[in-house]
Amino acid sequence: MKYTAILLAGSRPGRDEFAHQFGTDMKALVAVGGEPMVRRPVRTLLASPRIAKVIILSQAPDRIASVIPSDPRLCFRSSSATIAQTMLDLCDDPETSWPLLVTTADHALLDAATIDEFTRAAARADIAIGVVEQGELLHRLPHSQRTWLKFRGGAYTGANLFALLSPRVRPAIELWRSVEQDRKKGWRMIYLLGPVALAGTLLKLFTLDELLARLGRKLGLRIWAVTLSNPLAGVDVDKPADHTLVEAILQGRA
Repeated sequence: MKYTAILLAGSRPGRDEFAHQFGTDMKALVAVGGEPMVRRPVRTLLASPRIAKVIILSQAPDRIASVIPSDPRLCFRSSSATIAQTMLDLCDDPETSWPLLVTTADHALLDAATIDEFTRAAARADIAIGVVEQGELLHRLPHSQRTWLKFRGGAYTGANLFALLSPRVRPAIELWRSVEQDRKKGWRMIYLLGPVALAGTLLKLFTLDELLARLGRKLGLRIWAVTLSNPLAGVDVDKPADHTLVEAILQGRA
């Protein structure tokens, strides 16, 4: 099974303070390892035998295209106002080639082995979500500051990897759209599953897999998490401290 990779290289509304610290107005163009950050995941996706083509979505696709070497497998498109609407547009496009692997321009440490591991594990799901376990990441990077989602049996951070196997996932994206603008969207989505799910999560009565199974039953989909073996899959470049850390990793100093 070969995937169409969707690389999200858009910008949040308003001024991007992180990007401006590095002399640009687009985070995807911030230099990492001596090149625009977006080049790194694009190069990895193109090198993966699991990827058939790569669609790069941005509010300024021409600017992104100008910093990436040409390749016949690359396609640049304008994104919608929100991630959810962008993904809904893809679901409704009859020319979309499924399944989809979704990742982001700030996934500077993405490697082909992680793509292979994730896509193989995701093959029987409708939706798969890549995660990294807290202990594994902190063992590799003891001082890393990530956002941790805590459940019974462990805490996890997202790996900016999502597999969407068919247009059947549309209801899940609709649900995401309903909470996308909410600053606490993670808790808001759990709230939509009902008071039992919310209380169970707060009290750590559910594992991550159990919570996703509840969400799947609500939507009529198979949804599960894929815990990745490479802890660096949980590191993106979203703030100055991340940039410093990723540069150190690339130079062998972390």
